[in-house]
Amino acid sequence: MLKTIDFAKQGGLVPVIVQEEGTMEVLMLAYMNEESLQKTIETKLATYYSRSRQELWLKGETSGHYQHVVHMYLDCDCDTILLVVKQDGVACHTGAKSCFFQKVL
Repeated sequence: MLKTIDFAKQGGLVPVIVQEEGTMEVLMLAYMNEESLQKTIETKLATYYSRSRQELWLKGETSGHYQHVVHMYLDCDCDTILLVVKQDGVACHTGAKSCFFQKVL
């Protein structure tokens, strides 16, 4: 039996790690609620929940940099989602390919 996410137990939101298909580069971290997860499954376009705007956020709707979902995985505790996507353009709002470009060590 496939386990599912208990959104209530997670405070309504779960973290989503996004990787690019092929390179498997980590592009970004975002959050989903139950509604954004359902939209992502239905459309195969990454839809997140914006914590700052308190609304659904279709990645690429304003920038054209859509994320086409190829695979979706749950971690062993069913409290984190991993998306493997075909990225149109860049993932980061700064114009960088990945949000993870600031090297610390």
